[in-house]
Amino acid sequence: MAGGSAGLPKRLGTLLSGLLECGAFCGLIFGWASLVFVLKDLQYFKGWCQPALDPNGTEPLDCRPQDEQFSLVFTIGSFMNNFMTFPMGFIFDRFGTTVARLIAISLYTGGTLLVAFSTPELAVLLFPAMSMLSVGGILLILTNMQVGNLFGKYRSIIITLYNGAFDSSSAIFLIIKVLYGHGLSLRTMFLFMAACSAWHLLRTLFLMPRTRIPYPLPPTYNYGLRCPGRSRSYRTYEEKRPPGEAGPEETPLEPVPPRGAAAPPAVPFAACACSARFAWHVAWLSVLQLRHYFFIGTLNPQLQRLAHGDAGLVSTYTNAFAFTQLCGVLCAPWNGLILDRHKRGKAPHPDGALGALADLQASVLSLVVTVVLGLLFSIAAAVPVLPVQFGTFVLQVLSRSFLYGGNAAFLAIAFPPQHFGKLYGLAMALSALVALLQYPCMAMVQGPLQGDPFYVNLGLIAVVLVAFVSPVVVARECRRQAKELGAAGTPLAAPPGAESPDKATH
Repeated sequence: MAGGSAGLPKRLGTLLSGLLECGAFCGLIFGWASLVFVLKDLQYFKGWCQPALDPNGTEPLDCRPQDEQFSLVFTIGSFMNNFMTFPMGFIFDRFGTTVARLIAISLYTGGTLLVAFSTPELAVLLFPAMSMLSVGGILLILTNMQVGNLFGKYRSIIITLYNGAFDSSSAIFLIIKVLYGHGLSLRTMFLFMAACSAWHLLRTLFLMPRTRIPYPLPPTYNYGLRCPGRSRSYRTYEEKRPPGEAGPEETPLEPVPPRGAAAPPAVPFAACACSARFAWHVAWLSVLQLRHYFFIGTLNPQLQRLAHGDAGLVSTYTNAFAFTQLCGVLCAPWNGLILDRHKRGKAPHPDGALGALADLQASVLSLVVTVVLGLLFSIAAAVPVLPVQFGTFVLQVLSRSFLYGGNAAFLAIAFPPQHFGKLYGLAMALSALVALLQYPCMAMVQGPLQGDPFYVNLGLIAVVLVAFVSPVVVARECRRQAKELGAAGTPLAAPPGAESPDKATH
């Protein structure tokens, strides 16, 4: 087997098992509202509830401090999910797939075991547990996105599907909530999830590469335990590569320049990271993500307030929210269709700088649609009417699916491929810092606003409008570059996504 290529059954096994992994284990933290329902029933953080004098003379419990603790667990977990993307990306690039996945599996197993052995008296274990599940999950999906390289022209669709599956994995906590209602204990379910780590380990050994999957795929490329080293054909491919030409493993998620094409000017990472294009894209990602995190973190107390404490109604709406999350895997590819719409005509897709410009122009509509969906979602979330929340749930999953898939696609299109991993991690890390603002917003709702998030929601609608600046900046750059290409007469030969320093710094 050492000299043969990975056949279609093996590649399909890698694809489908990766889809299952992303859809069942990677984004668990975003199903937090369903798990909170179970944890409240088990009396977690119940000691934070305080007696409150009622006008009728009774002393009901004021459990807003309990809600603040649950919100803090989610805030820290979601922050770690984004902030740790930067160092985890460096680990993946430096040490390869196997080492990265072993770290991810260790974190995931540790997180599930902490939840399994937590009790109402040891509710503080939820803080490290959710953080470990978040970081382990984001590292697993980072190692899975390279699977698209095995399928050539379907690469972008597969990467988008994996991001959608990541969104859908939040429904796992809904399954836990339903099974808990049928008598299964929380400890039993999380011990089962911890046992699933054995499956992750087997997949790491047999269906994933030791380092990374190159793109474009070399002849007779193979991977997995039965192929401990590079095949003879792959070594020959490397030996025949002209000196100085970038090897395929050096850019696993992006295409390399065609052989014989003029090499584009090297753009330093700092120039990309300090450009206005990147800065406004981080603002675009940050404000929309903050809107989503605040909604998820306050969903349970908001539903309780709108349902006037009716536990049955709260459970029904929590289930409805979790069910809509399952549709993330179906919604995510729609943004890919918008991004690739200019490639579906009969005319061939242009190469070089003209092709890069066409890809960048196509991204403008994607950015605008994502902001519009986020704005509609924000408006619906601000309406304090319980039935309206069904529509809010639909807009939320649409907006989130477009947001994360569009983020990765834009960074791949707008910046040189050799910086994709670093820029992706940096964007997520910076957006995580902005996402920390959700906790003071939640504290304001639970404190001065007496549990009513209406005014905070209005403020977030105004904040979301800032995201419209990013597509405006990109559209202006597209017009400027089109004029430059028209003045030059002939487009320069450059691979899609590569750009001159002038392009990256404006």
